[in-house]
Formats: sequence, C-alpha cells, structure tokens
Amino acid sequence: MKVIVLGAGIVGVTSAYQLAKAGHEVTVIDRQSGPALETSFANAGEVSFGYCSPWAAPGIPMKAIKWLFMEHAPLILRPKIDAAMLCWMVRMLSNCTSGRYAINKSRMLRLADYSRISLAALRTETGIAYDERMQGTLQLFRTQQQLDASGKDVKALAADGIPYEVLDRDGCIRVEPALKHVRDKIVGGLLTPKDETGDCFKFTNALAKKADELGVRFNYGSIIRGLDVEGSRIRGVITAHGTLQADAVVVALGSFSPLLVRPHGIRLPVYPVKGYSLTIPITDAARAPESTVMDETFKIAITRLGDRIRVGGMAEISGYTNDLGEPRRLTLQHSVTDLFPGGDVSKASFWSGLRPMTPDGTPVIGPTKVAGLYLNTGHGTLGWTMSSGSARVIADLVSGRKPEIDATDLAIARYA
Repeated sequence: MKVIVLGAGIVGVTSAYQLAKAGHEVTVIDRQSGPALETSFANAGEVSFGYCSPWAAPGIPMKAIKWLFMEHAPLILRPKIDAAMLCWMVRMLSNCTSGRYAINKSRMLRLADYSRISLAALRTETGIAYDERMQGTLQLFRTQQQLDASGKDVKALAADGIPYEVLDRDGCIRVEPALKHVRDKIVGGLLTPKDETGDCFKFTNALAKKADELGVRFNYGSIIRGLDVEGSRIRGVITAHGTLQADAVVVALGSFSPLLVRPHGIRLPVYPVKGYSLTIPITDAARAPESTVMDETFKIAITRLGDRIRVGGMAEISGYTNDLGEPRRLTLQHSVTDLFPGGDVSKASFWSGLRPMTPDGTPVIGPTKVAGLYLNTGHGTLGWTMSSGSARVIADLVSGRKPEIDATDLAIARYA
C-alpha cells in the first residue's frame, strides 16, 4: 500500500521505518528541514520503561494549587479563552482518581514494556548509536512524604512485573555516586533498572537514514494544508505543493494532530503542554549523573548524554506558545546545581518543546472513523520511551495484522 506518515519526529520516523519493513511504499511529510527538529529535538533523554506514569493521579489537584505558588514550580498555568484547553483540563481532572490511575498506569506500562523489547530489537538490527546507556532511572525523593507516596507506583510496577528497587539514602548514592556531595538533601529513591537513556535527536536522524535505505521518501519543508477525504475514506494529503494520494495516512504530528483531524469530525483530546530543557557540557565527571535522576520535588529529569547533561522537565499549559521564559531556565538550573553542584550552567543551551498530552496519559494509537486514517500521537513526555512499540503497533494495524500486544484500548474509540 501507499502510506503517508505525517510528521518526522521520533514517532513519525519510527512508524515510517516499521511500515517500510512491512512492505509498504512510505512517504513522510514534515514542515521542517529535517527530522526531529521540534518536540524530539532536545527532550530529557529518558527512555523510561518503568518510570512512566499518568500525570492525572490522586492528589494532583491539591498539589497543582500548591505548585502554582512555588518559586520553582513544576506546573505553570497561563489560562486563556480556549475551549480545547478547558475541555482537556476537565478531562484530566476526571482521571485523578485511584481507579482511573491504576487503569491508565497499567496501560502505559504495557506499551512501554513492549517498546523496551522493540527498541532492543531495533538497536540490534540497525546498529544505531545515540549516546545510549542502560543504567536505569532513579526517582529521587527529598522528603519522607514523597517516599511514602511512591507506594502506589510500586504497587503498579509489581502488578505488571516491572523490576524496581526501593532505596534508602545510601542506596541512592550507590547507584548515583555523585549524590554523595548532597546526601543530606535526599531521603531515598525508587530505581527502575530497565530504563535507558539516549539522545532522541541522534537516534531519529540515524533511523531516518535507515528508513531512506528501505525506500522511504522524506518530503521536508512541506506544509500540510489538510486531508483529502472522500465519503468516509482517506484519499490522500493536501500540501502546499499539491495533493499526494495514499491508501492509508498515519497522523504523527504531536500537539498539532487535533487541528488536522477536527474538520473530519474527529475530536482528539490532545493538548500541548510545554516542557523546557538545558543541555550542559560536563566539566567534572565525578559530579555528573551516571544515568537519569528524576528530581521528584521539581519534576525535573537530569540525564547524562555522552559528554553532556540534559536537564528537562516542567509542565506549562499555555497553548501553542513556544517562547523561552527566563524563570523556567532558572528552575532547571536550580534543580541541577542543587543536586549536582559544580557544572557550568553559563554554557548551557536553553530549549522548549510542545508535548502532546492526552488527559489520561496514554497515547492514541489506532484507526479512526475515517477508513484508512490512523493516529499515532499523544505520547506526552514519553514519545521517546514509547515510540518503538507504538510504531510496531501502528504498522501491524495498517497492515491488517493483529498487534503483539492488546491495542484495543489505545485507539481513540476509548474516549467514546
């Protein structure tokens, strides 16, 4: 079949690669000049198969109110007259129950664990190098209350058979020796040892070259005007350069996916939540993390990527804005210098990207009511983590095969 993939970020490129492997004639369309130049460009670098949780959780509404008044807040809300924003927030709040959290967490872990297997297979068959490390994620707790609250995550990890280890202060320092310099600031942690790290931009560009070798065509610098739909079936994609015909179309446009499908009666509950990152050169390896440390207080991930540290996090709900606010930079600097003092943040590069978030935390992967039109979007902060598994699921569905994991509750039909 002729398949068009919309979007050349990590999700779009992995989808194109798997579709080409399945024997399809694949074209990727993206408005940028190359792959991974938007949300995939400078993300936190985590590949968090174990540390993946819905943002909608019990207690979050009260925490959110407190966060709004913190100097270094993990959540920033800039309300505006925007029906999509209001609807998304109401839906997210409705998922902040113990029952919904358990369902959503289990669903995310299922897809993440499949992605772990898929990424390992992809790495073996391609030989791609991307500053990868396989040393786990340490969720770091500064207070006993945070450590006690991790019980719900431990329960979900145990139920799904995901390896974990609850650590005291000394255990955290054993895993991340540089923390010995700030031992009095931590009380414990939760280690998910199967987690990985890596440069998403490097990986996506390397995989795009492999996809090109399989015959995938990349149309960069191409503006997408809309979808060509006749009756209830997709016919192609309308671009600024004309209409491209296709038997199937996969929408992997991240936060911009809802805008494309809305004219066709598809209400996709994905909304942009802006995240920020700093990339800092390592000047003293003894004071740098070995893998990823997740600072639970500020919801900031501090990750080692080769000779750099990537500091990423925060959630800013402000619509489709991509400005770089100096207070956000100061929050990132505060977290990394507080836990890993000694780095030269004056040499850091500052970046922001729009994460495509669903109200229940799980991405939307699967068919729509328009025949031949598929979605692979809404991965939020876990696009890098879930991309390989999501790509295999979407390739199976487009090819008419049953996916290797249960994907029925991943499709947009779950919101009906």
